[in-house]
Amino acid sequence: MLYVAVVAGSFRRYATYRVATAAGVVTNTAFGFIIAYTYLALWSQRPHLGGYDRAQALTFVWAGQALFALIAYGGLDELQDRIRSGDVAVDLYRPADLQLWWLAIELGRSGLQLIGRGVVPMAVGALAFPLALPGSVLTWGWFLLSVVLGVVVSFALRYLVALASFWLLDSSGLAMVSTLSCMFFSGLVLPLRVFPGALADLAQLLPWAALLQVPADVLMGARTGGALLRGLAFQAAWAAALLALGRLVQSAATRKVVVQGG
Repeated sequence: MLYVAVVAGSFRRYATYRVATAAGVVTNTAFGFIIAYTYLALWSQRPHLGGYDRAQALTFVWAGQALFALIAYGGLDELQDRIRSGDVAVDLYRPADLQLWWLAIELGRSGLQLIGRGVVPMAVGALAFPLALPGSVLTWGWFLLSVVLGVVVSFALRYLVALASFWLLDSSGLAMVSTLSCMFFSGLVLPLRVFPGALADLAQLLPWAALLQVPADVLMGARTGGALLRGLAFQAAWAAALLALGRLVQSAATRKVVVQGG
């Protein structure tokens, strides 16, 4: 119940930033149009690029804009600040798990962003362009499950970057590398399927593919049956592995704090 309360509290907290949410909706929608017309020009020259038709390519664009704020291409700045200031020592001694606490915060934030900055850009895109959106409620359910798994993978990656602040004087460089890797290998720049040769195969095996590429494929019907189950299993496996690694690093950081405090 504690972590459910944290999720709800995080949702209410981010819901107070109404102006920022509105500005994010406008920004995501504007960039959606820019990228959509770029994709239209590209797909007019290379029809079925990456195995997508034009409607699927446009759906990928608007899925990326809808999920941008959920996946949070950035760092856990608040946690990094608490580590640098030493306030995290208080967090580590609380009767709550540090990793689950921050995961609950991220789930609450992502839930608000799904409503605030996810639905509106997707709706605008569907009105302005012919998108390959599913007509089945079940497909929408699989898509939402894939989105949740993507959010967990995103959190796990950013949590590891934040924990690096225990050993680095300034982790901003690492955070920047992580952000750029996320933007490139998640499919935000271009769908991973259009990458050339072995790079496409490699990119689709990396954890960042779980953030956008897999959910977008589920949404547009590019993953069905066994491919759908393999995509969800891929996301779940990366989520479990990265959370486990984060717990190991967290244990090492806790020992470091205890030794220094002693």
